[in-house]
Amino acid sequence: MAPELHGEYKVHGGKLVVVDLDVAAGLLANVSVSGDFFLEPDEALDDINAALSGLPADLPATALAEAITAALPAGVVLFGFSAQAVSVAVRRALAKASSWLDHDWDIIAPTVLPTAVNVALDEVLTREVGAGRRNPTLRFWDWNEPSVVIGSFQSVRNELDPGGVGKYGINVVRRISGGGAMFMEAGNCITYSLYLPQSLVDGLSFEDSYKFLDAWVMAALESVGITAYYVPLNDIATDQGKIGGAAQKRLGNGAMVHHVTMSYDIDADKMVEVLRIGKEKLSDKGTRSAKKRVDPLRRQTGLPRAEIVARMMETFRERYNAQASVLTPAELEEAKRLVDSKFGTDAWLNRIP
Repeated sequence: MAPELHGEYKVHGGKLVVVDLDVAAGLLANVSVSGDFFLEPDEALDDINAALSGLPADLPATALAEAITAALPAGVVLFGFSAQAVSVAVRRALAKASSWLDHDWDIIAPTVLPTAVNVALDEVLTREVGAGRRNPTLRFWDWNEPSVVIGSFQSVRNELDPGGVGKYGINVVRRISGGGAMFMEAGNCITYSLYLPQSLVDGLSFEDSYKFLDAWVMAALESVGITAYYVPLNDIATDQGKIGGAAQKRLGNGAMVHHVTMSYDIDADKMVEVLRIGKEKLSDKGTRSAKKRVDPLRRQTGLPRAEIVARMMETFRERYNAQASVLTPAELEEAKRLVDSKFGTDAWLNRIP
């Protein structure tokens, strides 16, 4: 009889890995790995199957990958896949990990809201997805007031120039995820958040999870003439420079938020008056000028911001059968409550002065 459990994983930029298996007395059995990858020598496939057979079915993906690696003789070449990719396919076969199409996805179109409410919604909607009260969701931000959103672990005094903040009336908010500061004026960038179960990235390294979760937006950008790619860990770039960055936060309820901000038409002169973009950070990027790090989508595409956002929404909808959704009154009310109790308070903003 053929194995009863089946899992698949398409490596980002690589090949498809398929695993068929059974579980007997809590152990993996009848494991069969296949796919359109390349492997030398052929006999190494038997080594992979044997390494997995008999392992406890509740092992995490990292342990599965370590078992595979330990069983492979020196000189084995895996091309287009990895031990980690096999472990993800195993976890999917066991329903411990999920794929995009295992979920019903919603899309929330850009809605103009105060920046603090946008930040609070990241926490609210991540909680809602984790509790099963909301489908996994893609939400596009919109805002009117000039703002800076700093990362969870950034220092206010090290990241912001008080003179520039006061001069331009900048609203400063701290978000729940790490990463760098976002300089946001109306229409100057494109920001979206993905709220999803962590099972979707089960077995993936943090670095790989960024690429995996943004594969759809890379396809959307390509459809408007931009070839974009990740620069580890969380920068998105083209051959003309950086265009954006991503950040994540994983909650204890099994859900996570992954969000991205891309430059559309940023006033670089104003940005460097507001943000303290240090020489150390610029040297790490191989860049001497902060202005060179801002490479707007407007110049590279010639398209209105709304049209680029529409293309992104269309690409996501077509790939994952997503449906239009809206923020509920209860979600908005909870976000406003969180602004009052957390995101709008000096205690939260200045928790790292």
